[in-house]
Amino acid sequence: MNPFERNRVLKTAEDVKRLAERLAKCPAVSRFDDGEDKEGWALASTFADIEQEFREFLDESLPKLAESEGEELTGLLFEIGVAFQHVLHHIIEHQRFYKYLVPEGTEVYGEPGKRG
Repeated sequence: MNPFERNRVLKTAEDVKRLAERLAKCPAVSRFDDGEDKEGWALASTFADIEQEFREFLDESLPKLAESEGEELTGLLFEIGVAFQHVLHHIIEHQRFYKYLVPEGTEVYGEPGKRG
């Protein structure tokens, strides 16, 4: 078992399903349901993906970053940016519950190091 798998909370599809079912019972979450699109499932999926990204960042990327220099350091910064982009995608586009965290019209994807 690799290091970031050891402490995972949402390890299996069944774990995600149980969380989605728990979230679906919460009126603050279910009010965002839209037909077949269930907010509990969107949030559970979001949390699972974000958990994986954060564990990889903490267990792999950050230690490498602390030891890297030159082109390797630059490459790691871009890899971390891709991971952060994935997290932002989940916060901005994948679910509705946390939409209030992001200004309307915010874009997730762009070129590293440039602001639009």
